[in-house]
Amino acid sequence: MTAISDFFVAAFALIGAFFSLVTALGLIRLPDLYTRAHAASKSATLGVMSILISVIIYFVAEDGFFSSRVVLGILFVLITAPIGGHLIARAAYYSDVPLWKGSVQDDLAKNPEHVTPKKRPAPKLK
Repeated sequence: MTAISDFFVAAFALIGAFFSLVTALGLIRLPDLYTRAHAASKSATLGVMSILISVIIYFVAEDGFFSSRVVLGILFVLITAPIGGHLIARAAYYSDVPLWKGSVQDDLAKNPEHVTPKKRPAPKLK
């Protein structure tokens, strides 16, 4: 492995570790579910992706082996983690989990269609 590839592997691994640390601190320190979901989805996604990028660079430089599974892992995390965080926060909002008292704005409260989801009529059983 060359010094340049060593540098990039270490840099991406350290960036990933930093974002993972930010995620852990955000989950501990942030005041409500919505800000914690934001910390968990955004910074954890960047942390995992950075670490997986360093894995790709390491194995390409060391063994000449490119793993499409790692690329698929990156794409999977990139797609599912932010969507999962959004859906958890949306479900919490619909379940009336309170916002932090210091929250400045509530965008969903402005639109009455989003405040209460439309109820479907129950299916009639024969």
